[in-house]
Amino acid sequence: MKIVRIEHGGKSVWGRIESDMVVVIDNAPWTNPSETGEKLPLESGRLLAPAEPSKVVLVGLNYLEHIKESQSANAVPEEPVIFLKPPTAVIGPNDPIPYPAGVDRVDYEGELAAVIGRKIRRAGEKEAEAAVFGYTCLNDVTARNLQKKDVQWTRGKGFDGFAPVGPWIVTDIDPLDLQLETSLNGEVRQSGRTSLQIWNVYKLISFISSVMTLLPGDIVSTGTPKGIGPMSVGDTVRITIEGIGSLENKVSSG
Repeated sequence: MKIVRIEHGGKSVWGRIESDMVVVIDNAPWTNPSETGEKLPLESGRLLAPAEPSKVVLVGLNYLEHIKESQSANAVPEEPVIFLKPPTAVIGPNDPIPYPAGVDRVDYEGELAAVIGRKIRRAGEKEAEAAVFGYTCLNDVTARNLQKKDVQWTRGKGFDGFAPVGPWIVTDIDPLDLQLETSLNGEVRQSGRTSLQIWNVYKLISFISSVMTLLPGDIVSTGTPKGIGPMSVGDTVRITIEGIGSLENKVSSG
């Protein structure tokens, strides 16, 4: 099932996609909503990010080949490296990614993200798996020069608009071996499979929940494969994940 959030008539509307229509539901999908009986053409509204998280938790250095390109094979962490983006970083499909003034380099990082469907704390892997509502695409946009300059990554990762998410949530896929590609202006720059992750999504959610409580609607992103690189104003970046779809955004002066 595909769950979408659109802007229609000046309001944010949740629904499930049925053919080219949105079957409207009366609340966020992890709240046991009811269908309203209304159906809207999918193209009648602007796609919004399919979650309004209290936090976005991301994982760095979760693919060996990415570690090699960014550091060295000897830098494989003993535990997942986690960091946060604020909710204000979240934007939806086709929303512009701002290129902040004074930043030397802004990179794309295509990732598989899980949307949490129930509150969990100190969860085992099975409980973590059961807590996932579904999966979507995320672009971990990064001000690379600031990430390298700072001891921690909050500034380089946390600008407004630095977490494009979408296009929707898919609830019925196996996340453990999906093809992920990132293209820049139509040229494929990243290509990998989630089976190559050092820690799979269930291990990551379990680990993260040992640190912080995860709430319904929170997003956990699972790291990026090799091939990261810079974007410029006017570039279009597209992240495509097997079984989910494509998230596309254009870079604008910010």
